[in-house]
Amino acid sequence: MRAVVVRQWTKPEDLKVESVPVVDPGPGQVRIAIHAAGLNFADTLMVQGKYQEKPPFPFSPGLEAAGEVEAAGEGVTDLKEGDRVMALTGHGGFAERCVVDAVRVLKIPASMGYVDAAAFPVAYGTSHVALRHRGHLCQDETLVVHGAAGGVGLTAVQIGKVIGARVIGTARGQEKLAIAQANGAEETIDYSEEDVRQRVLDITDGKGANVIYDPVGGDMFDISLRCIAWEGRLLVIGFATGRIPQAPANYLLLKNAAAVGVFWGAYMKKDPSVIVRSFEELMGWYDEGLLSPHISATFDLEETPAAMEMLLARKSTGKIVVTTGITARN
Repeated sequence: MRAVVVRQWTKPEDLKVESVPVVDPGPGQVRIAIHAAGLNFADTLMVQGKYQEKPPFPFSPGLEAAGEVEAAGEGVTDLKEGDRVMALTGHGGFAERCVVDAVRVLKIPASMGYVDAAAFPVAYGTSHVALRHRGHLCQDETLVVHGAAGGVGLTAVQIGKVIGARVIGTARGQEKLAIAQANGAEETIDYSEEDVRQRVLDITDGKGANVIYDPVGGDMFDISLRCIAWEGRLLVIGFATGRIPQAPANYLLLKNAAAVGVFWGAYMKKDPSVIVRSFEELMGWYDEGLLSPHISATFDLEETPAAMEMLLARKSTGKIVVTTGITARN
């Protein structure tokens, strides 16, 4: 089978597709014939050895994928050959086949295509757990989403709208802001031209935002602390700017605010029930037409380096998906 293979830490542009053996699933595992895999910023870090999880060599990147169950290992009863699924692979998604623990595999509704399914788990899962489980976002609260046209940011905008919050999206440039607005942002702020702190305060009549969703970090985190509401929750999603900020404790003290970490992937090991409950609600919302993944580009498996380059250059909105060319049987 074809797979993107990492044999040593490397730059994304140096990745190669190789022919590797097909592996049989062990007890509690399934093998998936992969139709599509979602690209995440974490994938670009993983191939360079900069991600918190470092798989043993050789490995394929790809945190999430979608396709059909091709074989089930001993003890697997909930999944069978031919089931249409999406999977939280952790790594291995950029390949024609992947073996993954069955507990990381979820059946998808008939209404969901493989490209949508590949774009779904990490971004929507992160945002849902962040807003529901960690941020306790409520109807009529004000939610600020930084990087609102990005892979996770756009899902936070959509979920915030479904919950009934007033969503303010920040991004760079009018094209990205228009996409955030089309997906549910009532107000938008161009952080390349506007004073984000002052605009948030103006929009909220000086009260600030109840919840701030921050996958950007750096200066945006610092600004967020200065426009958060009384008892607000600042959700720390990631650090796309590269700078890991420090939180002055006096800001949190004076506003009774909280800086809340969201490492979504850890729940699969620490408390899988959180992810299970999260996806039950998310799948229901998708089936009702309330959520719609925004796919800005698809690439063939051999074009994975170009896909990563597009992501790192911030030329994409929503999600980038890599396809394998495998034809669906149903």
